[in-house]
Formats: sequence, C-alpha cells, structure tokens
Amino acid sequence: MDAFEILRDRGFLQQCTDEDALKAALSAGSVTFYVGFDPTADSLHVGHLLPVMAMRWMQQCGHRPIAIVGGGTAMVGDPSGKTELRQMLTREQIVANTNALKAQLSHFLSFEDGAGLLVDNADWLLDLSYIQFLRDIGRHFSVNRMLSAEAYKMRLERGLSFIEFNYQLLQAYDFLELNRRYGCTLQMGGDDQWGNILAGTDLVRRIARADVHGLTQPLITTATGAKMGKSAAGAVWLDPARLPPFDYYQYWLNVDDRDVGRFLKLYTALPLDEIARYEALQGADIREGKARLAWESTALVHGAEAADQAAAAGRAMVSATASEDLPTHSVSEDAIAQGLKVAAVLADAGLCKSRSDARRQIEGGAVRVNGEKVSDPELNVDPTWLAQGDVVLRVGKKRAARLMLG
Repeated sequence: MDAFEILRDRGFLQQCTDEDALKAALSAGSVTFYVGFDPTADSLHVGHLLPVMAMRWMQQCGHRPIAIVGGGTAMVGDPSGKTELRQMLTREQIVANTNALKAQLSHFLSFEDGAGLLVDNADWLLDLSYIQFLRDIGRHFSVNRMLSAEAYKMRLERGLSFIEFNYQLLQAYDFLELNRRYGCTLQMGGDDQWGNILAGTDLVRRIARADVHGLTQPLITTATGAKMGKSAAGAVWLDPARLPPFDYYQYWLNVDDRDVGRFLKLYTALPLDEIARYEALQGADIREGKARLAWESTALVHGAEAADQAAAAGRAMVSATASEDLPTHSVSEDAIAQGLKVAAVLADAGLCKSRSDARRQIEGGAVRVNGEKVSDPELNVDPTWLAQGDVVLRVGKKRAARLMLG
C-alpha cells in the first residue's frame, strides 16, 4: 500500500517539508518515523487519536513507528495552542501518566519484534548538561526565527515563560537523538507543531547531515467550528474510566451530519469506497452513517463487544425501556429511606453535571422517571418505584440510565 496516498486521500495531510522527497523515501523502503505525546494527563483523548490513526496506516504500509511519551518534555510544557502556562506536574505524576499512555498506545500500534518502538524522552533529556546543551544545540537556533513562530507569537502578548521558550529546542533534540539511535527520518504531528517540526528537521540536517522530513495532520474542527474532541462535558477521553464506552459511542453518534464522511475517513479503517456510500446518503438516512461511525470508532478504542453494548444501550434509551444494556446506577434502601433526592441521583449517575444542574433540568421539564415527567426539583426517590423492578431515568432525549437497588 502507498502510505502517502492513503494519508492524503483520507485527510491526514496538512503540510509537508518536501512532498516529492517524502514520497520517494516512502516508496523506496521502510521509513522510521515518530510522533510525540506529552503525558500531561493519564489518558489520550480524541485529539490524540488523529496522529495515532496516521501512525497505524503508516505501520500497516510497512513503516516503523516510534511513539515518544515525553516524560522529559512534559516537565517543561509545550506552549503550542495554549494561551497560558501549562500546569506544572510533579515527576511522580508524569511517571504515572507516562505508564498509562504507553499502555494505551500499545492498544493501537504494534511494538513487538521490532515492528515499532515505544520510548520516553526522559531517558536522554533529564541527564543533559545545560551548559553543554546550550553550546552544542542552542547555538543552532535563531531567537528571531523562534519568535516568528505562531506558537510563540500568540503567547507574547499574554506572557511567555523562559521554560516554555526552551520547548522547541528539546523537541528538535528529540528528533536528532532518534535519528542517531534508530535512524528516524520523519517526524509527524498536529499542524500546531509545524514550527517545532521544522526546527527539528533543520537541526538534524545541520548536525547529522541526514535527509529528514516533516509532515503534519490538520487540526480538526467540527462543521460548527468547535474544536474536535470536545463535548459539553469536556474532553472525549479514550480511557473508559474517564469516559464510559456508552458516552464515547454517543459522542460519535451525535456528530454533525456534515462531518460523517470526513470522520469515517479519519477515525475508522473502513475502505474509501464504502465510506463514499455513506457520504451519498441524504436526510434521515444519514443516521445509518452516524451509527456506523459510532460503532467503528468505539470498537477501535474499546473493542467490538463494548461497541455492541453501547449500540444496544442507545436503542434501549430511545425505547425508554428498562434494559440491561443501559448504563446502571445503584442506590441502597437505606439511602432511599433517609430521603434520597432525584436530583442527587441524576448527578451521581452522570446524567447531569451537578445537583444544581439536575434541579434546573427538572424545572425545565427535561427529566422523566419511567416515562413520567418529574417537575419537583426537591422530589425524593419513592421506594415504590423500585418495588416492581428497575427504573429508567431520562434527561432529555440522549441521556438515560437504569436505577436499581444494590
């Protein structure tokens, strides 16, 4: 398979240092490439999934991925795309996050028998001598050129810390180190990394005299202009402990109609001719494409069984029946006897952001218990509701859960 053609046709290409040279390199044989992921949290999110999918396609075409989990660069913080200084994490937090991200990346990419590499740049960055680093690496960087980069220009008005100013040097040094250690000749990343990638290719060419390349993926926004991977509840995490598979499925099921074809290309492995059939759907038939997008995306991250369960739960939610497929929330008889408010249950079950939000939803007529509208925000759970079995709680048309004794 032609890796460059796949990335281009599926929408993974934004900028490239030298398109013809990269095409030739990819056609000539296996290319070792890398993408970096700073462990600023204990889970990747949908925004990270875009470069991960590009890495999967590259690996399937016979090229070797290096996934860097940046335990070193995370101690500095990338200013790209940020309006203020990132929260500084402790070394212990970074190590814990690094281990979590390594496990997630291993779900999408193969690192067995040399097919790919999973490394931590803390292995070479933390032991650097600062003075020697400035003499050997810092002298190759122009401050004027760095300040012209979009990531830095955006921050100058609000304040750019000196520690962040060093980030580009460290990322560029990563490329040099990977070229020396593993023969890495391509760096990929989001388009907000373009300045850092150019700095890395320039450094490797200057010091190692190697022919290297850079390539970026577009920064995805939805058809409405919203940043991809953001929902009303926050980031769309890949870790099921942060975002249940049902909610992950629902995120994809509720994307804008105009995004279905584009997201099928980026976030699933469906063939392009099959995707074209979904792109041709109109009106209510687009729901078929959304359902396929939701199932394929969920199966990719959480497995086919979880995708099946999420789909069944969605159907049960629409039918408003108490189904084992719905997300469940357990309450005790003692809690009910002491006066358990419906608003508290809605918040604890994750159907509302908070108890105050739950009360507002009740007052607005959005809450139903077993199909019956609830209007009193101070209403307690009635013990008789659960006497005949489980209860279905609904907030609006898209959120539902099964209430049970436990």
